Amino acid sequence: MVSVIPDERAGALEWLAFEQAGVLTAAQARSVLSEGAVRGLVRSGRWRSIGRGLLLSGNGRLARDQQLWVAVLAAGPGAVLAGATAATEAGVRGLRAEPLHVLVPATRRAGRTILRRLPIDMAAVVVHRTAVLPAEHLQVGRPPRTTTARALVDAAGWAPSVRQAQEMLAAGCQQRRVLPEEVAAVLDSLPRAPRRRLIRQTIDDIAGGAQALSEIDFVRLCRRAGLPRPDLQQQRTDAAGCTRWLDAYWREWQVHAEVDGSHHMDVRQWAADMRRQNDVWTAGDRILRFPAWLIRAHPDEVADTLRRALLAAGWRPDA
Repeated sequence: MVSVIPDERAGALEWLAFEQAGVLTAAQARSVLSEGAVRGLVRSGRWRSIGRGLLLSGNGRLARDQQLWVAVLAAGPGAVLAGATAATEAGVRGLRAEPLHVLVPATRRAGRTILRRLPIDMAAVVVHRTAVLPAEHLQVGRPPRTTTARALVDAAGWAPSVRQAQEMLAAGCQQRRVLPEEVAAVLDSLPRAPRRRLIRQTIDDIAGGAQALSEIDFVRLCRRAGLPRPDLQQQRTDAAGCTRWLDAYWREWQVHAEVDGSHHMDVRQWAADMRRQNDVWTAGDRILRFPAWLIRAHPDEVADTLRRALLAAGWRPDA
């Protein structure tokens, strides 16, 4: 590339290409090179045309970071990575890698025609519009993206199902990529956010200790069944002096419920769970254990078991 670019301009072009993973708009390229020089680079095969008005300063397949830049640049001025895409770039694991989500101001139209003409080695791009995108919702980075908190609020609103919306919120908080308070603050500034009530309730549950999705389901199950709300993730010291964490605990009635996820199937985890269960029993508490799938698939059965245990322990619904 340097051999066909004047020395005094090579540095500026190389730096721009480095910042944007080799993806440039035609206008950016022409700000450094003549139109003839740009055409020459494409004709020679050293550069690649990857869509209307977009260029790649190379000729290979588009890598993930290059696809992100294509999505932002193709969507036009003011576009930023958003939703699950921005959350993934912030380090939240377990979210869908595609399609790529981009957010643009509501005052302008995104280049949908351009997005339809992207190359075949490019992931699908979904463009969303928003009338509320303050500076505090933007993360300094390349490519530009929303903050993790805003990304999760948007992702939950755009998710195909309520279940996936909850999973995204739980993942971000459980992995310590964002605090529930930060998500709540973003939600306060978005009065028309999709699934706003669901997001608020989920964040409240997470803030109360239900960081795993199965525990969020458990709290909601108790609420719907008219059962008292348990304390979540309560710290306790066992007979050996080790610190244990109780998933759900009704201290007044000494009833403890454990929600078992997939990690409880590990042999070492299973043995540790048995020791913890024995410690709870010998201390005088009642302990109930439920697999996470049972809470989702048969909530009435779980609620009935909890109700019977609490009643046997002295709980009175009308008290």
